[in-house]
Amino acid sequence: MRIKTNCANAPVWKEVTVKSRIPESLKMLEEMARNIWWSWNDEAIEMFKELDPELWSVVGQNPVALLERLSYEKLEALSVDKEVLGRIEEIYAKFKAYMSEKPDSTRPSVAYFCMEYGMTHVLKIYSGGLGILAGDYLKEASDCNVDMCGIGFLYRYGYFTQSLSMDGQQIANYEAQNFGSLPIERVNDENGQPLVLDVPYLNYYVHAFVWKVNVGRVPLYLLDTDNEMNSQFDRPITHQLYGGDWENRLKQEILLGIGGVLLLKRLGIKKDIYHCNEGHAALCNVQRLCEYVEGGLSFDEALEVVRASSLYTVHTPVPAGHDYFDEGLFGKYMGGYPQRMGISWQDLMDLGRTNPGDSNERFCMSTFACNTCQEVNGVSWLHGKVSQEMFSGIWKGYFPEENHVGYVTNGVHFPTWCASEWKALYGKYFDKNFMKDQSNAKIWERIYNVPDEEIWNTRVALKNKLINYIRNEFRNSWLKNQGDPSRVVALMDKINPNALLIGFARRFATYKRAHLLFTDLDRLAKIVNNPDYPVQFLFAGKAHPHDGAGQGLIKKIVEISKRPEFLGKIIFLENYDMKLARRLVSGVDIWMNTPTRPLEASGTSGEKALMNGVINFSVLDGWWLEGYREGAGWALTEKRTYQNQEHQDQLDAATIYSILETEILPLYYARNKKGFSEGWIRTIKNSIAQIAPHYTMKRQLDDYFSKFYNKEAERYRKLIANDFAKAKELAAWKEEVVAKWDSIQVVSLSKDQELRQGNVESGKDYTITCVVDEKGLKDAVGIEMVVTYTNAEGKEYIYSVSPMEMVKNEGDLYTFQLTASLSNAGSFKVSYRMFPKNADMPHRQDFCYVRWFNE
Repeated sequence: MRIKTNCANAPVWKEVTVKSRIPESLKMLEEMARNIWWSWNDEAIEMFKELDPELWSVVGQNPVALLERLSYEKLEALSVDKEVLGRIEEIYAKFKAYMSEKPDSTRPSVAYFCMEYGMTHVLKIYSGGLGILAGDYLKEASDCNVDMCGIGFLYRYGYFTQSLSMDGQQIANYEAQNFGSLPIERVNDENGQPLVLDVPYLNYYVHAFVWKVNVGRVPLYLLDTDNEMNSQFDRPITHQLYGGDWENRLKQEILLGIGGVLLLKRLGIKKDIYHCNEGHAALCNVQRLCEYVEGGLSFDEALEVVRASSLYTVHTPVPAGHDYFDEGLFGKYMGGYPQRMGISWQDLMDLGRTNPGDSNERFCMSTFACNTCQEVNGVSWLHGKVSQEMFSGIWKGYFPEENHVGYVTNGVHFPTWCASEWKALYGKYFDKNFMKDQSNAKIWERIYNVPDEEIWNTRVALKNKLINYIRNEFRNSWLKNQGDPSRVVALMDKINPNALLIGFARRFATYKRAHLLFTDLDRLAKIVNNPDYPVQFLFAGKAHPHDGAGQGLIKKIVEISKRPEFLGKIIFLENYDMKLARRLVSGVDIWMNTPTRPLEASGTSGEKALMNGVINFSVLDGWWLEGYREGAGWALTEKRTYQNQEHQDQLDAATIYSILETEILPLYYARNKKGFSEGWIRTIKNSIAQIAPHYTMKRQLDDYFSKFYNKEAERYRKLIANDFAKAKELAAWKEEVVAKWDSIQVVSLSKDQELRQGNVESGKDYTITCVVDEKGLKDAVGIEMVVTYTNAEGKEYIYSVSPMEMVKNEGDLYTFQLTASLSNAGSFKVSYRMFPKNADMPHRQDFCYVRWFNE
């Protein structure tokens, strides 16, 4: 017999998951690790870190992974270490005391829908500002005991990890998340088995696992379709954030909106308010309408109830930023819903169209949200105005400035974004109730009592922390993409902790104008190489994988940074995430933002920076238009000098260089004998005292309650009381008005001869009388005189709206009268507007029927 030199079959492997057996005395660690309360509590973070500092770094500061990777011997040793146990028990007592507080029942409860949430870098279910805002919002809701829950997705790959090639080209890496090592938990059904949510698509179901993130006291439920029950076409629905084609995007929005409401129903959760954070979640109102109709209401009655309890927050200032779906694609997945709602397919399509009946117009999620939510808001004062214009076509008959679109300016979650060094300083000098009263400007004014030297030392400490972080974290990636090791060493050496450090970090979309600084390279080279006033720039940010122009900007900056005159003076830091963001917003001296006006809806990175004594230098756009105070930062005007954007960019760049050269650098380097600039510290104090209290997430959350949630919840309760009596009454009234609207007759409109001829004098009273035949309606219409003027750019605006008083009623004839005057001379246009009126309506756009008439 011949003996073979080798005889072995292929290994038969079976995957075995070995979970740490945590000693009973350390079980509290596991409970805290599974609640991301730790992510905004420095003591808890430090506690986990101290268990094994080296391993803490290896696992990416993830406490769940840390506990998994700790050896049993290490855990046993910790379990009998009295000092360690004492520290753990102390933190755990604070955690349990926090968790034991019950939700504030005096405030409306809220279901919050969003496509992304940025709560910790450990959980990759966010891409940028929208997600960070949503994560901050849930954290603040937890801190304020709000009865809220969130709905989102658990992405298998999330958003990409960014690396750069040697020539500065962005490389997008999608890395699968290991769900078992994340601070999440599976949601089980009533039988203790993993809950599976069945969401209808076409003539089949998509099956979603359900996970929960404990955000302090607030649960965030995440849907996950990456399982064997789904086909290869549906498993990827929750693979990537903003990935795939338009069909996958529609599938995602069905899962978020319709699936989200089905999940709440399955869990037995009912809320007063349903908040759509961006139009991605708008289809939640489709499912809610179906449920009310199937419960016995007519579509119009159901719409009254759904509207009254829905809020839509828009985050983009341009129509192109909204989701539009072709009718064929939309019908492929949504074709069965009109029948369930008791309406036609055309009716459903028209709810998503600015021009109902236009068969060429695609279905817009944002338009649908506007039509099915009582309230709509932008995310800054300016963005509110821009949104009024952007959505004005939906409510024809009213000028943009008249419609109901409001605003709540974004804020940031103070405990998350404020460095521990600043928290200690604030804790030392501020009121002891500061954390529960963060929006109180009087408390923040105590920053003026802090010694200048203490503020300077805090800033220096955080600056050095940032520089050390850069040297430690980026050495390997720089060795990889710089090519020449000696260049990396030179780069490290040139990072100067004594130089003025300016940060620019955000999503690399072209309107953010990251290129602005590089408009005049010769002038920039002189600025960064001035030996008396050294200055360095740190850039970071990701461009969308499909945004070639944004990726081109990154490449250009990287190329410039490698030139000899800019080496070590301009640095691009790859893979901008929450971990890097926290370092940057606390470590730089200046936070710079240069968007094209008015395309920055709000922006929040500068708000995070100012909590850490970093001074803003930004275009007066988004939040900075409201936040800027003279002597507390620097601003580029919001006014446009040139219509040509290239010329405007050149002017803005020249202004940036000039402000740097003549104001910022001389102030920073006006050092006293103690080595710091008193003028710079005064600017920091002004920024903290005068601006910071107005941009906390607590203020934002309070604004949502005072401006929207409270009034919506109150109206919602009135509409549903006594078996939806008021909703039914209002729907019936609207239907009657609609049936008779075209037959309502303006019998006469009489006015003074001068007004009739169009020649009036300023300051003189004129009387107008109007008689209307309401055709059986009972005092259902209002009449008003509308006066407009045209500005120098040819745009028409409201000058005045004067309601006419109903002075007489004889049967169906209603007489209205107005005595009015114009106080200004000039050219105006006058018309008269008829509209339905009912005290139970929240605003005119709720029932947008308008008839203009004259003569």
